Amino acid sequence: MKNPLPRVAAIHDICGYGRCSLTVAIPILSTMGFEVSPLPTAILSTHTLFPNFTILDLTDELPKIINHWKELGLKFDAIYSGFLGSARQVDIVGNFIKDFQGPETLVVVDPVMADHGKLYPTMPPEMVDEMKKLARISRVITPNLTEAAFMLDRITPETISEKEAKEWLKALADMGPEMVVITSAPLATRPKSSTVIAYDRVDDRFWITERPHVPTQYHGTGDIFASVLTGSLLQGDSLPVAMDRSAQFVATAIRATFGYREKELGHHEVLLEKALSTLTVPVKTTTYEPLL
Repeated sequence: MKNPLPRVAAIHDICGYGRCSLTVAIPILSTMGFEVSPLPTAILSTHTLFPNFTILDLTDELPKIINHWKELGLKFDAIYSGFLGSARQVDIVGNFIKDFQGPETLVVVDPVMADHGKLYPTMPPEMVDEMKKLARISRVITPNLTEAAFMLDRITPETISEKEAKEWLKALADMGPEMVVITSAPLATRPKSSTVIAYDRVDDRFWITERPHVPTQYHGTGDIFASVLTGSLLQGDSLPVAMDRSAQFVATAIRATFGYREKELGHHEVLLEKALSTLTVPVKTTTYEPLL
């Protein structure tokens, strides 16, 4: 089915409360000018930082939705996957990519499964090897440092040297993707900065962008980053510009939130809506650098 707008298949969970996964991917990509077709992997009452959250695994529904999309002849300019509801979903998503991927389709895999050195409570240990399968058939992967460590069978360090960072990026690219972005890479040489590092395997170049560290943490910023990165690459931006735009947007959303009193917020995620309009502003300045 032909569409006047570029179409993105967004394969993520949806939370009833809390800005993450589909509740950030849809508004971000829509603001950037794309039609989003959500393929929900699970329904959660809230994101996982809230106690006693509920989760409904939608594994058995995915084939039904996908088969209907095939009947409709849907085409996608990008396929973007994130949080999966079960390890069984990996093969379903892998087959979806193979069935719907065209010569120019952008495939972005955000291997959402871990942070702060450990797997999320909904993630079984076998999910690590399963996520590696998706990395092999992707064009871009966007792990955080913990997820990168799990995918490389390593221990998550508190900080990483620039030499180690480049080795990690290359090792991840050797799994298959053209581009690797590690969304939170605390470099030992830049202790006061929040840094993002990237590698483009095609031209063998490394990139870094940094923002001043804000002493707080919000849930869903990885989802926000990967969503902006997907939209930016789909708009034709280069990898360093795309990661720079993504880091800038996350920083803007965090600063729009950080000044409020915690009791006024009552949650653990950024005020996304206060920053969305900045995604329509053309790129004027960039702060990325080559990682030498």
